[in-house]
Amino acid sequence: MVETIVGLQWVAMEGGSAERSFTPALFRFLRDLQANNTREWFGANRDRYEAEVRGPALDFVVDVAPRLERISRHFVADPQPSGGSLFRIHRDTRFSKDKSPYKTYTGMQFRHELGKDAHAPGFYLHLEPEAVFVGSGIWHPDAPTLARIREAIADDAKAWRVGKRVGGGFELAGDSLKRAPAGYDLDHPLIEDLRRKDFICVATLSEKDVCAPGFVDEFARMCRATSPLVRFLCAALDAPY
Repeated sequence: MVETIVGLQWVAMEGGSAERSFTPALFRFLRDLQANNTREWFGANRDRYEAEVRGPALDFVVDVAPRLERISRHFVADPQPSGGSLFRIHRDTRFSKDKSPYKTYTGMQFRHELGKDAHAPGFYLHLEPEAVFVGSGIWHPDAPTLARIREAIADDAKAWRVGKRVGGGFELAGDSLKRAPAGYDLDHPLIEDLRRKDFICVATLSEKDVCAPGFVDEFARMCRATSPLVRFLCAALDAPY
């Protein structure tokens, strides 16, 4: 096996990728931020954030791009520092009682090219101390989008049952209505699915998993495992997959 160094990543040139996207330093920084969530502390540790969190996350987005294209060319891995796949670290505190200025996690979303916001179908990676997961689907869709998905489920139950059979450690998750949505009977055979307000599946990982060599390939494999669900959602919204 031939080995080389690319930036700060060790890459095995034979036998598959061995890139190490993240290190335990990312989680150490986030733990320190949890304990010191102030503008003063963050300003004094901005270099750490750039080197241990933001830089590796943006590199990961770049590495994901060609792998994601092999799953579907309609999902975007955008490494722009602002407005791209990496979520901003600053919290929106305008309508929150919690005025902590910074998020204590790092999130990356690879959403459909037709999506103008975070509510389009997509793949998501969440990195937080003791709360690491991969998610796929649509989070908190607006009312018209939600209505179209429910209509697709009711119109083609077979396609939906295929779509929701995700494997690879994923489970359907998210919020649901307590009652039947308008226009559907409580005794509808798919009422539990029609009551959903989120159409997502989630798989939990460990910090060790994320820091292991080759995680970028594992992430791509996990995204591919959820393709049936994402494909169904795209079809429901007349979006190419």
